[in-house]
Amino acid sequence: MIAVVMALGAGACSNEEASGGSDDSKKGTSSAAAHAPKTLTEAQLKAVAFTEGQAVGEYTASPYTLDGPLSDAYTADPARCQPLVSLAGEVSDYDPAAQVQRRVDIPEEMLGITIDVTLRSYTNGDAADVMKALGRAGKGCAGGFTEERAIARAKYLKVEPAKAPDFAAEADGVKAYRFTVRDVKEKSELYEYLTVVRSGSTTLAFRGETTSTEDIGGIPQDVMAEQWRKFRAS
Repeated sequence: MIAVVMALGAGACSNEEASGGSDDSKKGTSSAAAHAPKTLTEAQLKAVAFTEGQAVGEYTASPYTLDGPLSDAYTADPARCQPLVSLAGEVSDYDPAAQVQRRVDIPEEMLGITIDVTLRSYTNGDAADVMKALGRAGKGCAGGFTEERAIARAKYLKVEPAKAPDFAAEADGVKAYRFTVRDVKEKSELYEYLTVVRSGSTTLAFRGETTSTEDIGGIPQDVMAEQWRKFRAS
């Protein structure tokens, strides 16, 4: 069973520690190590991720046959906006120890919403630093930036806060954004959403987009809630 540790625990002082025993520092170190968030392996992330064909409300989950979207082929200009574009290890300051991606959509809807669900585990407190970097990017890039792709560029016109998931109070951190993006042909404006949730050393990222010009209104709550429930239950 996977032990998902939500936060560092603070141990109570024992009588021996209070009396100033010579092993105080060693005991403190051992206690902190025992309560540190555990870094999940790829196999453990797969165990808590959506499975192929799983129904999630009106949506269906599936693995990507190739690499998922927003990989190392996507970078930001200026670079401080990178966390809003891609958190892939090759282009991020924080390289995840393991990563699993799932696609969630309604297969028969050509213009429907597609949600990329990415679970990443980190070491050395990097998960918390990822959230800090997202927060800095959300504020510093509110007025827009450019997304550099392999063969094209996309202009983000605006970055705004979005509604956090209903379970936000249970998490160690949440960042949610709404992007206004001018399409690569510069003929219309599209809307994308990004929500990243942290639990200990793991982040659960949800990115929603559609080729339609209709605002999808945010990441579907049932998708985020079901992934969170499955993650927490293991």
